[in-house]
Amino acid sequence: MTTITPLAIPEVLLITPRRHGDARGWFAETWSRKTLAEAGVDADFVQDNQAFNAKKGTVRGLHFQKAPHPQAKLVRVLRGAILDVAVDVRAGSPTFGRWVCAELTAERGEQLFVPRGFAHGYSTLTDDCELAYKVDGLYAPATEGGVIWNDPDLAIDWRVDGEAVLSDKDKVLPRLKDLGAVAF
Repeated sequence: MTTITPLAIPEVLLITPRRHGDARGWFAETWSRKTLAEAGVDADFVQDNQAFNAKKGTVRGLHFQKAPHPQAKLVRVLRGAILDVAVDVRAGSPTFGRWVCAELTAERGEQLFVPRGFAHGYSTLTDDCELAYKVDGLYAPATEGGVIWNDPDLAIDWRVDGEAVLSDKDKVLPRLKDLGAVAF
């Protein structure tokens, strides 16, 4: 049985599939439409993505896609460990500007469901970290948005020692207070 735990923002879910093991290793069901629908998730995933990060301390995010192509994500780690973060960027939401996080590891197999209307990002806690994630909307570059990873108003502890490894794009994202209203 899969364990589904709502985080402090209850739309963001920590999902831990049960692993069935024997002398050969283990098996886990990582996605079940029925199981997640019973937990209130009605995502129709249309694309799988995979990311590799060579260095511990890599930060990707905080990213989202706005209307008409928003995305929900289901994130899991295939190798290594990450701190996975979701920030509520839905204008008018009672939890707007709040964030939640969870440590996801390949060893334990946890997943994070990040709904539409949330900026998503992660930091790698190990070298050679590999992730897989499902999205319920196709990639649409014209609808990309984001919030700067180190926004002082959010004060996210990314658990990065030293200087974060960032893309040029992620270095110039706006602060949340400068984002303006975004439709999802």
